[in-house]
Amino acid sequence: MSPDKILVYTDGSCNTKLQIGAWAAIVIIAFQKVILKDVMLETTHNRMELLAVIKAIDYLESNNLAKGVIQIYSDSQYVINLLQRKEKLKQKGFLTNKGSTIPNLDLIKKLINQMETHTLDFIKVKAHQKQGETINYNREVDKLARKIVRERVNNSKKITEVTKPFKCLTSLKRNE
Repeated sequence: MSPDKILVYTDGSCNTKLQIGAWAAIVIIAFQKVILKDVMLETTHNRMELLAVIKAIDYLESNNLAKGVIQIYSDSQYVINLLQRKEKLKQKGFLTNKGSTIPNLDLIKKLINQMETHTLDFIKVKAHQKQGETINYNREVDKLARKIVRERVNNSKKITEVTKPFKCLTSLKRNE
């Protein structure tokens, strides 16, 4: 890998029942690895996949690193296909065939703007493969996004238990 090559591995995860999601990105540039991540509430899996790419590009832009070809590895067909769908989406005014606004319009417009500003090379990675450098980074970012969601879900459950009336007081008396 050359020092000026920019590699970005992205993934999103979501607990659809609780609408808790997380995105993660690994940016490899100048032989350094940068990990970006966040958790979101009231979200979807596709929003997390889009945000992972957008936030990685935002990071590169804010650090004046978004130069040359940026290779983006994703296992999300939704994200990968956006490059081919963007002209059709624009022609249709970002509306579905039934005339309603497409889901995730805000993020799709942002990513399309980034596509038109930078040279982005989207590479589809098969999910849950076991070997190879690309696969290792993809697995790492996948595990990270899923871990963040799991931790947030577990913390939400603990918060709910603590805020139930008198349960906290009962627990404190038993532990004293």
